[in-house]
Amino acid sequence: MLDNKDIPNKEEPLLSFWKSIKKNGFTIVMIIVIMVMLFVPDAKSFVLRQLMVTGLFNASIEKERGGEVSPVNTDFDFADQNGVVRNTSSLRGKVVFINFWASWCPPCRAEFPSIETLYTKFKDNPDVFFLTINQDSDPAAARSFLQKEKYTVPTFLTAGDVPQEIYKGTLPTTVVLNKNGKIIFHDTGFANYASDKFIQQIEQLSSQH
Repeated sequence: MLDNKDIPNKEEPLLSFWKSIKKNGFTIVMIIVIMVMLFVPDAKSFVLRQLMVTGLFNASIEKERGGEVSPVNTDFDFADQNGVVRNTSSLRGKVVFINFWASWCPPCRAEFPSIETLYTKFKDNPDVFFLTINQDSDPAAARSFLQKEKYTVPTFLTAGDVPQEIYKGTLPTTVVLNKNGKIIFHDTGFANYASDKFIQQIEQLSSQH
């Protein structure tokens, strides 16, 4: 006959399990957060967007660049949604804001609201042109994303090779050309393009002759 101490206690494994959960709760939560950020683009873009609020990721055109770039031709062809092909050389006399993005890219999603804000500020300015170039393998995915978020920024596709001085394949990549077609801003990674300073810099560039 078994006495009480020989009878297995079914509650002990369960109690041990909950103690382990309590002890390692923070680690478990962090693992879940990391997994969500890795596999849920909206979650990662939300976190990145909160970081942008700090102001640490505000874009700024540094004067020391001065538009000094390699003499290599940086012009390239692009196509609008109707398939009409143009070359960036046709945009001389305008400040050109170029952004390479994709709907599956969390940093792109994070910064896109700021690009939309910037676009609404300058969409009626004839001296500023927005060249947001979609890199989705499926254009329908990009259209669905824009419609869902109610973004109005016009999007384009590349129509040939893009010089590496402009784009090396990293998303997002943002470039600003002055009215002479010179690169005065080049950034890879997400940033806030709706800051007062950046808006003022674009205004100053657009007013130059």
